[in-house]
Amino acid sequence: MLQHRPHTTVVLAMSADGKIGDFRRSPARFGSRVDKAHLEKQIAACDAVLFGAGTLRAYGTTLTISDPTLVQLRAQEGKSPQPVHIVTTHSANFHPEIKFFKQPVRRWLLTTTTGAASWKERLRTLPSMGTRSKECPPKFEQILVFETPTREIDISAALKYLATLHITRLAVLGGGELVASLLRLNLIDELWLTVCPLILGGNTAPTPVDGKGFLPDLAPKLQLLEVHTVEQEVFLHYRLQQPAD
Repeated sequence: MLQHRPHTTVVLAMSADGKIGDFRRSPARFGSRVDKAHLEKQIAACDAVLFGAGTLRAYGTTLTISDPTLVQLRAQEGKSPQPVHIVTTHSANFHPEIKFFKQPVRRWLLTTTTGAASWKERLRTLPSMGTRSKECPPKFEQILVFETPTREIDISAALKYLATLHITRLAVLGGGELVASLLRLNLIDELWLTVCPLILGGNTAPTPVDGKGFLPDLAPKLQLLEVHTVEQEVFLHYRLQQPAD
């Protein structure tokens, strides 16, 4: 029986004061090698990963599976070496020549009608490849448009569609606005949070859940599944408790 949406797990590293980046929104590279290996393992267990345009703009790349053992395990399960990497954005406001478009992954774009048109216009105005004709042009294998009546991304409908494509497990890699929108719609099943030994501070520094926030009575509730410490980092695994009907 087909699931109504993929099993969705948020995987993030944060500072001890709950920041996933500094006040400049620089790429967050404060996690250890152990945390990176943990993230790769979570990605390898999924059929697709989802992240926002802000995350893509900050890094310019996505994290690919480099551990040969994980790649081999995916092959034994009949999966491609890398999951599908899905960027979600209202405006598609990122540069077509960033390194992301040269990485060996399948790329999909989840956006609005306006975002899809904007991206196609960006590609149309790119300079001719000329002497770079041997390079692959920047592209998304699929452009998925799901819109609410108010022209926002209909993330709930999008996840239901992904399930019809046999994407049964989805990892969400940020940012905080995307995680907040998924939480509001009760579309997250689990969270993996790595607490790293530093304090970033800052009123504008991003957090795992940005946006307006939740009042205590309406806040999503968590069940702690496991916790373990490796050197100076703490790995927390939560399940989202389902709201009472």
